[in-house]
Order: sequence, then structure tokens, then C-alpha cells
Amino acid sequence: MEKIINLEPHLIWKYFDEITSVPRPSKHEEKIIEYLKDFAEKNSLEYRTDAIGNIVIIKPTSEGYESHPGIILQSHVDMVCEKNEDVEFDFLNEGIKTYIAGEWVKACRTTLGADCGIGMAAAMAVLASDIKCGQVEALFTVDEETGLTGAFELGENMITGRYLINLDSEDEGEVFIGCAGGIDTIATLAYNTEGVPEGHIAYRVSVSGLSGGHSGNDINRGLGNSNKIINRFLWNADKEFGICLSVFNGGNLRNAIPREAYAEFTIDADADIKTYYERFCNIISEELYGIEENIKIQIDEISVWSVIDYGTQKRLLDSLYAVANGVLSMSHQISDLVETSTNLASVKFIKDNKIEIVTSQRSSSESKKFDAMHQIESAFLLAGAEVRHSDGYPGWKPEPSSELLKIVKNTYADVFGVPPRIKAIHAGLECGLFLKKFPSLEMVSIGPTMTGVHSPDEKLNIPSVAKFWNWLVAILRNI
Repeated sequence: MEKIINLEPHLIWKYFDEITSVPRPSKHEEKIIEYLKDFAEKNSLEYRTDAIGNIVIIKPTSEGYESHPGIILQSHVDMVCEKNEDVEFDFLNEGIKTYIAGEWVKACRTTLGADCGIGMAAAMAVLASDIKCGQVEALFTVDEETGLTGAFELGENMITGRYLINLDSEDEGEVFIGCAGGIDTIATLAYNTEGVPEGHIAYRVSVSGLSGGHSGNDINRGLGNSNKIINRFLWNADKEFGICLSVFNGGNLRNAIPREAYAEFTIDADADIKTYYERFCNIISEELYGIEENIKIQIDEISVWSVIDYGTQKRLLDSLYAVANGVLSMSHQISDLVETSTNLASVKFIKDNKIEIVTSQRSSSESKKFDAMHQIESAFLLAGAEVRHSDGYPGWKPEPSSELLKIVKNTYADVFGVPPRIKAIHAGLECGLFLKKFPSLEMVSIGPTMTGVHSPDEKLNIPSVAKFWNWLVAILRNI
């Protein structure tokens, strides 16, 4: 193996900086696609697109490498757009505001978009460099974060390479060779409005300051779920005093553990809600001690003009309390790997007097993925809700004997003197869908270190980017 060390990753940082300045929410990727087309044209590189909006940019085979197999570098162009509740930010029109803190790149109280902006930047750096290797097809997919739409609809002739390196992982020095499949379960309840009962006063209770995070990668950390906490407050307050719910809103994205939520309700003016509130705060703080140090639960007196009918309120609060959230089972095949989980992602009062509840189930077992889906579905059906499901996506079954995996492992050991860690991931990657369309592909997933993904705490480790770049370049030369 050729030893590659200390290559300057300046091109990655150049392109990552440019990428962060381009708005790219899921389903609104037009600006980033135009940016990629412009990049291809400036570098005299061929590109092709498909009907859904994916783009492939091709780096021709280097002279002398004609016998080397084709390589696909894959990343997605969209980002999760989350911000702190008190931040004004227009993700459709504003670039991400970044800064450096020690060894980390962060964003100013929004998601950073290193997922998968740094993967995009790495692929672009390869395309723009003079690295000698076989043909490189850099595949940039759309709408990964809200349903893997780009991978689902990938055009039949978009990629031709034998090996695919997914650049969407979040831990340097780890090689991922499998991932969970997933599906969403969405419940809808209809309600009627009524006037505020005589003698009632209104309050707004809110939860903020939770860590949030990725509903796959972080689901085993025991993090607080704002929807569960608010519902627990309401359910017990109703049992103790009797309340009338006016509104409940929490969470935003199906693949993020919800960080913030609030509810507005009325209660008899004589009820000692403040003592109940203080007792509740103490209980939650004790339960989440050492996990959620910045949690804030607040209650304020407000005014409301209507409440929902009590029957719907009861069915809503009961079902949200009953529905599972978190890890359902661990893998018996891979140590410390979550096998099956579910996330209570969002609760929203939407138009036409309806409440929409979005949950997300993941599993590396297809049968257990559907079992988890049915478990969640049954809880909402008992509450009289209408239930529907997303199309879902398949998992990626590990292939430990892959030739590509052998090259990637040996290259890391040669460059850095230690072997990489071989893992599967509980998050969803697009690899399962690529394998379904192109069964002969061999695939791995790698990336630099980042934490807090899908939350405003997202940050990217600077030294790990250099190691990631050196490893990627060495892999390309060694294939």
C-alpha cells in the first residue's frame, strides 16, 4: 500500500465554507444544485442529472489507471434545518453563520449542515484535485433527510462504478458496513373547539434547552424528549386537577429527537398548579440529571379563547403517554448496536381542527421494523386516530468479506498505524436503496467526527477532517 500522510485538506475547507453559504433545506435544494453545476462547468467536468434532481459529476480516469475500477463518492445535498426557539433565521434564504471554537467548527445557534456538507466538500475536493485514480463519479442526492427521496428515485444510468464510498458517517476512524431501515407512522386526530370553562385561568407550559440530536445515532443516550415531557405534565395535571387543553406543539423533524415543546391549557383558578409545577420540575431534573443539564421547564399565565373537546384531549394525552419512545431492542449480532427504536418526533395542531403526530421507527431487522410500526399504530388506533405510514426504506446488510472493505481497512492501518473500527449504524443511510437498484455494488461509509447532528449543538471536529481527507485520498489511490 502507498503511504499517504499529512496531505493539506485546504480544498475541503474551501468548498465546505462555500456550501454553508448556500441555502439547502430538504425539498428546497435548487440553489445548491445550481452551485454544483456551476462548479462542474468551472472545472470542465462532465455532469448528468436525473428527473428527481440528483446530480453526478465525473472525474475522468487518470492516465495509467485505465484498468482500475470506477469509484462512486456519494453524499446528499440537503441539511436538517433546526434552530433555537428564540433565534430568527430564514433557512430558505440565509447562509449558515459559522465560527471556530477550539478544535471545532460550529454554527450560531442553528444546525451547521456538516451532515452532509463535509461529505459534499470532500467529493468536490477530489474532483478538483490532481489525485491519480480510476474514474470517479461524485453522486449528490437530494432530499435524504426527509425520506431518502433522491436515493429512491435515482435514475437507472446515473452511476456505473463498482465501488461506492458513502461520505455521510460521523466518526473518524470508523467504517460502517450496515445500517438500519426505517419507516414513519403518522397519526391524525380531529377535534372540536369549545369555550373556556367558567372560573378557569390559562397557562403556557414549555420545555426547552434539551440536547436533541439524531433519532438514530443518539436514540440510546437516554436524552429527554420534549413531547413526552410536556405530555407527562399535562396527563398528570389532568388526573390531579382536571385541565382543558387549548394547543400542543412540539418537535419539527421526523429524524430529530425533539428539543422544545409547549402546550397551552386552562385550569380551575383554585388549583395549586404552581406547587404541582415545582414538584414536576424536580422529578424531571432528577431523572435527567447528568444527561440534560440545560433543561428548562417554564410556566406562565396567559390568555386563551378556546379549548378542544375533552374526549379528543383524553385520547390525545392517553395515546402520547402510551406510545413507546426510545430503544426497543439491542442487536444480538453486533455489540452495542441498537437494533430497533422509535422516536416521538412531533405533535402539531394543524389546519382544519386536526392534530398530527409524527413518529419514526428504525430497525436493522425488516420484520422488527414492521413490528415496531404496528406497535405504534395500535396505540393510536386505540385512541381513534387515523393512521398512515411513509413508504419507508430498507436497511443495508453488512458484507464483512467485501473487497472494498479490505482495501479501506488496510489503507487506514497503513496510513495511521492502527486498524479502523468496523461498525453498523442505527441511523438510515442511502446505501440500502443503492444496493436494491445496483445489487453488484460494494459499499462502505466513512466520514470525519461530528457531534450534535440534527440539532443547533452540531459541531465538526477540525483535526478529524484532515485525517478523513488523507484516508480518502489513500483509498482512491489504492483501489
